[in-house]
Amino acid sequence: MTKPRGPYAKTSSKRRQIIEAALAAYAEAGSRKVSVRDIAQRVGMTDAGVLHHFGGREALLTAVLAARDAAAEERFGAFEARGADDFLRVLAANASTPGLVKLFVDLAAAAAEPDHPAHEYFSERYDRYRRRFTEQLIAHASAEPSTTAERATAAPEAVDEDRAAEAAWAARILIAATDGLQLQWLLDPGIDMAGDIRRLTGVLLDALAERSRPVS
Repeated sequence: MTKPRGPYAKTSSKRRQIIEAALAAYAEAGSRKVSVRDIAQRVGMTDAGVLHHFGGREALLTAVLAARDAAAEERFGAFEARGADDFLRVLAANASTPGLVKLFVDLAAAAAEPDHPAHEYFSERYDRYRRRFTEQLIAHASAEPSTTAERATAAPEAVDEDRAAEAAWAARILIAATDGLQLQWLLDPGIDMAGDIRRLTGVLLDALAERSRPVS
């Protein structure tokens, strides 16, 4: 791939610098709000100069969340290869950066507006998670492999439409519960988000397995 040169290379480099500064600011902020000025001061720029590279505050914040996803890929492996335990580790790791969790919750709500800069990001993200979780739930509810690792990575087998629909429903519930727990956790950091989702996953898997058993 040809590396960018000239003004574009400088812009790309500056964008990365700003995003890295924003990630650091949110990681260190705890529950305190992070302003564009906080980010700008870290890179020696004006507020307007920072926003110029993204087109606006909301677009900048969307880029920050996308960068958090990329960092998770590096730390926990490719999204498509993650098993259930990997997703729980990501959720547990998020508890170390409440500022980024708050940013996600705030931006997710605002992104429901079709013209919001984060609308496409969240639409694609939820679709991606629904598909991956549905695949994993179908694999779990089908033939029982011998190890947890095999269950987490097993390719989904041919299943009837009812079972696929049940797994898709369970995937939506898991995602909804995860988002809701993040909000509750911001209000009560004593909540074990990963532990609660692990328990809910077990309940849903039991329910799917029960429904998949043939009637005698």
